Amino acid sequence: MRARGKSAGRRSRIGGRAALWAAFLMTLGSIPASSGPPWLRLDPPRAPPPRPSVVGVHTRVTDEADPARIYRTFQMARAMGADWVVEFFPWPYLEPAPGRLDWSHSDLRISLARREGLRVIARLGMVPAGARPWRAPDTYLGPEAVLPFARFAAAFAARYRDQVAALVIWNEPNLYIEWGDRPPDPAFFVAVMRAVYREVKAAAPEVPVLAGGPAPTLEDSPRAMNDLRFLREVYAQGIAAYLDGWAMHPYGFGNPPEEPPDPGRLNFRRVELMRALMRAYGDDRPIYITEAGWNEAPEYDHGLPPEVRADYTVRAYEYARRNWPWCPVVAMWALRYPWREDPILEGYAFLDLDFRPRPTYEAVRRYTQALREADERGAPSGPTPGAP
Repeated sequence: MRARGKSAGRRSRIGGRAALWAAFLMTLGSIPASSGPPWLRLDPPRAPPPRPSVVGVHTRVTDEADPARIYRTFQMARAMGADWVVEFFPWPYLEPAPGRLDWSHSDLRISLARREGLRVIARLGMVPAGARPWRAPDTYLGPEAVLPFARFAAAFAARYRDQVAALVIWNEPNLYIEWGDRPPDPAFFVAVMRAVYREVKAAAPEVPVLAGGPAPTLEDSPRAMNDLRFLREVYAQGIAAYLDGWAMHPYGFGNPPEEPPDPGRLNFRRVELMRALMRAYGDDRPIYITEAGWNEAPEYDHGLPPEVRADYTVRAYEYARRNWPWCPVVAMWALRYPWREDPILEGYAFLDLDFRPRPTYEAVRRYTQALREADERGAPSGPTPGAP
């Protein structure tokens, strides 16, 4: 993330939320997967659309301790017109002690998202303190922890096999900060994918397993590896045998979404270079865009006026819808943060902390409403990728 000029704060912070998490568990107790807390007023469930659009968003309630705010987040995602959400499920949260799995928070999130008719893409990552060296960061996945992580992923897949659209394994492994403050290691990432893929397919073969895509960066150093180089190296190491697709992050960096791809530039259509590289290795599997977007913070080097950001966001959804049949979803970062963040990170939000919509939210809501109305009239609106 630092390689893209973004703060590392977008990563979840275990230490800062310990009190919130403890309070949540004390209050929540055990919640059946089919319901919410008894004091939470639930609207009638909404059916998922039979033919989902590409419109998705990262809902970011991993650290949200209030079930009512979790529910409202998913309600507002659906009201915006999103058909997909991406949620992060950290290994330390769900397995706080070896062999002791606690599904209460993941059950709640997945059941409430599905109640709103949303398709859930689940990202798995992070490492419990007992499974990494002392003082190592929570992204440190050593060789001794690979099989335990793979078994955790398999347990998750088996529990939610009919409730999640896909699993994303790890996050931006071409960055040192996402790799335990170690230099990126394509060969080791392939080893992780091999272990996870085998365990998940043995437990829940129908669940798609996506490789966590590289961060968009041109840097080549011990801190970051150029994303195209990283992709070439993992394919050379045989990763194609251990995935059902990729989760990519083509951020816009202030550039219009239609700007043509160029190996020397970072933009939304850079994902087309990734696609071409996949095809060169004979891989025609889908790319799920699980992070993307533009930023409206004036403090950010690539910050845009809110109205321009809103326009670029809608144009990006439309470009993908019309031109990328291999891309079932574009899930933008991020609907809302559960607490006050630094100004640059908040520049990506669609909603303020108090759930007030920003111009980007309203623009996407109008866009999806127009798509629905055109579909109801039977008007031609170009190809729309369906769910796999």
